[in-house]
Amino acid sequence: MDAETQLAELTRGVVDLHVREELLARLKEGRPLRIKAGFDPTRPDLHLGHTVVLRKMRQFQDLGHVITFLIGDTTAMVGDPTGRNKLRPQLSREDVVAAAETYVAQASKVLDKSKMEVRYNSEWLDAMKPMDLVRLMAKSTVSRMLERKDFAKRFAEQQPIYQHEFLYPLMQGYDSVALESDVELGGTDQLFNLLVGRDLMPQYGKKPQIVMTVPLLEGIDAKIEDGRIVGAKMSKSSDNYVGIDEPPDEQFRKIMLIDDQVIWRYFELLSSRSAAEIAALREDVAAGKRHPKDAKKLFADEIVAQYHGADAAGPARKRWDAKFEADAIPDDVPTVAIPCEGAGVWLPKALALAKLVNSSSQGKQLVEQGGVEVDQQRVSDPKHELAAGKTYLVRVGSKNRRFARLAVGA
Repeated sequence: MDAETQLAELTRGVVDLHVREELLARLKEGRPLRIKAGFDPTRPDLHLGHTVVLRKMRQFQDLGHVITFLIGDTTAMVGDPTGRNKLRPQLSREDVVAAAETYVAQASKVLDKSKMEVRYNSEWLDAMKPMDLVRLMAKSTVSRMLERKDFAKRFAEQQPIYQHEFLYPLMQGYDSVALESDVELGGTDQLFNLLVGRDLMPQYGKKPQIVMTVPLLEGIDAKIEDGRIVGAKMSKSSDNYVGIDEPPDEQFRKIMLIDDQVIWRYFELLSSRSAAEIAALREDVAAGKRHPKDAKKLFADEIVAQYHGADAAGPARKRWDAKFEADAIPDDVPTVAIPCEGAGVWLPKALALAKLVNSSSQGKQLVEQGGVEVDQQRVSDPKHELAAGKTYLVRVGSKNRRFARLAVGA
């Protein structure tokens, strides 16, 4: 593929690019470029937000370039101040090593492991002596660090900024020096750190890296307000994530919680469907030809298939339908024997005996609110009785539905 075509492919969906002309010039050299992306293992497991960067890495990889999946085991212990209005808690080596164990295996679900170089920045950072760190810090200024929004905000609000926090972007930048990277990838929140690496490299006699950022994926709790997506980025600390190693049913369930409008953001950043296919699907939903829920199911199918195999998607969808679709009945509905001394038993009492509610009074209230179905027919009369000698399919609740077959004793 010629350099111009590669450039068009690689820059699709990119937010920041420093500098486009330099990237084109290096692509024209006809050699494999060294592409770096770093991941600090502060918590176990990767999530869909990480895969936005991983998918861009895979594009480079498919075009024959050399990918370095960098695990920031040392920088993780320092703590990235990005997006932090206070000091990030420092981790132990044991914490970091435990979290890092899952990263390579999970990243291999997106990247071609046979063509992936895995490195740890402890290889060079842990070998630095005090004077090496002094020389590194001498290559930047406090005023440069205060250009960073996180630091500037804390400084203006007279919130503490610790000296080791200034060291973090320099250490991440030195990773690029050590790896002699041609391109560094990251999310838009990493732009400052990536540019520090670009600034450092010439000071060590290296050609400055090209910097590329990709969008941050909002969490599954994001909403649309005034035509724009509002919500924190996907993260485990915010508990708004979909882990790429989570079970198929959990992935499917979480994706179905995404706002009907926000799901298109997920399609754009993570789907393998073409832009034309996504646009056509979106038009069908807007025109009422398809339900928004159908679009989310298609996306959930794709994600489950990618991370668990094509055979896992269908069963995960079936189980979700059985549990959450309005007219679906699960395959594993338990049968509960309900004692009865007369001709029948009061429905609210039967619900309590089956432990579908906490008490008969709660059962009565739920029936009155229309939250109970008997044999798929809504019952709103709290005096309704279930006749002895019969078995009834009972559903309680709507969103958090619970089923039971009540076998009323004769």
